Amino acid sequence: MPENNYIIRASEQGSVYISEDVVATIVGEAVREVDGVGGFATSLGGEIAERLGGKRPSARGVKIAFEENEVIVEAFILVQYGAIINDVATAVQEKVAESVEAIMGVRVKAVNVTVCGIAFDKEK
Repeated sequence: MPENNYIIRASEQGSVYISEDVVATIVGEAVREVDGVGGFATSLGGEIAERLGGKRPSARGVKIAFEENEVIVEAFILVQYGAIINDVATAVQEKVAESVEAIMGVRVKAVNVTVCGIAFDKEK
């Protein structure tokens, strides 16, 4: 297993490898639960890569890094028009850290949130 794309937990019974894709999925679901989030920021290049089989939708707008037995998360989000940006970003940090630590049992060293734009409701 490539160690840089997995967090490894070793015990007397053996090792557990947790893929960064698993963490990205947890992060994605946690971010979607926060009021005021309008979605994840994407780029044209990222969408093309996804269509060609590169990125998976669960990882879009999320970057994961492992540092020893800790996780560093970067989330690139859109905030809904009218929401208080700092409040939404702070809520994302708290929800992501809480979810990753609860589900994975590993410490989250940092959750860095980049607000890349504003999402507007589509007219009905």
